[in-house]
Amino acid sequence: MGLLDNKSTPEYYQGNDHGNYQFTSLEAIIAQFEVAYVGENKIIRKINKSDIAFHAMRALQELSFDTFKSIKSQQIDLPPSLTMILPQDYVNYTKLSTVDSAGIKHPLYPTTHTSNPFQILQNTDGTYTFGETTNVVLDGDFAASIDDNWLYSQDTNNQSWSGVRTTTPNPTFDANGVQLTTGEELTKQYFIFNTDTVRVESGTLRFKHGWKTSRGVGSKSLAAWQQVDVSDLDTVNLVATAQSGATITSGSTLLCGFGVIRVGVTTTNPMVGWVQPSGNVTNAMQHTNGGTSGDPLYPGPNENPNNYDLGYIEWSDGTLAEKELRGIDVTSVNTAWVYIQSFSPWTIDAVTTLTQGAQGVSVWDGAALDIAGLGIQPTEAVNQQQQQNYIDNIVLGTTQTPKLSQVNTDKNSSTWNSYKSHTPSENNTNDYQDYQNDIYWPNEGSRFGLDPKHAQVNGSFYIDNRLGKINFSSNISGKTVILDYISDSLGTDAEMQVHKFAEDAMYKWIAHAILSTSSYGQGLVRRLTKDKFAAVRKAKLRLSNINLEELTQILRGKSKHIKH
Repeated sequence: MGLLDNKSTPEYYQGNDHGNYQFTSLEAIIAQFEVAYVGENKIIRKINKSDIAFHAMRALQELSFDTFKSIKSQQIDLPPSLTMILPQDYVNYTKLSTVDSAGIKHPLYPTTHTSNPFQILQNTDGTYTFGETTNVVLDGDFAASIDDNWLYSQDTNNQSWSGVRTTTPNPTFDANGVQLTTGEELTKQYFIFNTDTVRVESGTLRFKHGWKTSRGVGSKSLAAWQQVDVSDLDTVNLVATAQSGATITSGSTLLCGFGVIRVGVTTTNPMVGWVQPSGNVTNAMQHTNGGTSGDPLYPGPNENPNNYDLGYIEWSDGTLAEKELRGIDVTSVNTAWVYIQSFSPWTIDAVTTLTQGAQGVSVWDGAALDIAGLGIQPTEAVNQQQQQNYIDNIVLGTTQTPKLSQVNTDKNSSTWNSYKSHTPSENNTNDYQDYQNDIYWPNEGSRFGLDPKHAQVNGSFYIDNRLGKINFSSNISGKTVILDYISDSLGTDAEMQVHKFAEDAMYKWIAHAILSTSSYGQGLVRRLTKDKFAAVRKAKLRLSNINLEELTQILRGKSKHIKH
């Protein structure tokens, strides 16, 4: 039944857990309350443990504010900025002091006659200046050369051909000059393929796609991308204007459906690429696939929306529209890539079939005729059209409604800059010193109307709750400053503990809180209110630690005759 948890005396004195016997953990408070107060024939018949925990934490908070001792403090050497950041678990301060060379505290006093307001940036005519939209994309309107800021897919042949070219080797001779071949028997023909391109035209980025048949009918997929820095942003919005290509028909036959163009944000460098189901890695510079029916083992990297891990926008109905994707979370991202994908869903009806030539040889390779020299027929593809997808005005950044801008990027107003650069009035010893006797209050004459908090030379401060900082007067620069403050005792598990002087107050507080919010315990609320009030007052008296010896010594110092 002992509370020392079998810890030996050497273990205690050689360890780091000194003085903690005076405290009881909040977890133990909750468990003991459940045993003593909850159950049949007890004041609380039934309750969830989570409800007890909630009211216990609320009790710990409230008692931390005005009953428990404040033991939180931080010490810094005040930097030239004359500011101290409020602690992470700060609720309110109890005292601010400087420390002299003897380690003695000198209290600082708050000033209410200055502040650090939000200083609005104004134009020369006095009107307000609003923040501008931040865009981390360079040349998102494609006004410059694409090579200046973007990487993109290089030109690539599709499989429609505009003609053929014929090559005839020169005649061959043996060592004696006897002609062996005329060259004509080795004549070959090659396809002149049309080219898919990525170009800036008329201030927009255009992708042009012809049909292809390898690994499924469709088009090769093209892309453009740019690395962007989002390290200073938490959330960004993506905005762009684009239009996918219109359908292409021949009479009533559909040759190509609406084009598809996407723009989004990825954390993968498109030049490095993505792992495919086959295990191979393909990057955005490659054009192995594309369209809507590519080989499932080798999907085109520039047609796969799964490559956008941070989100994307898509156009696939032929309409021109501005679209927006809001609230992209980049809190944990420093570098990302704006990535554009484009492809066209050509159908089998767009494909021209060879009637002669290139037997057994892939048209894709642009291979030669066989030696029989039949000749390529037809000499050009029936359908040589290219579908165009285009995009413009890409913005990635803070595109929310503009708000009032601040004058200084450091968020300091001219009021605060003036205060910290000015010599405080308390440093003007002409106001408070008698030069002859070098004492603070002159023996002759009086100073009426003096504010006592200014009749000191320790310095002053004020708390800027807007920025979470304490600002000090200039005469404290370089000094050691101590902040004693109040927290709510819920910052960490280790500090969620109750002094044993206040343990009964915790039980009474929890019981009162539970029954006052219940439907069955209202008859006990008045009694428990009195019990809680008495227990809290008792805890305050105990924690005030009034020591008779110390009190006697103080009264003796006041020339009071004390028999003790």
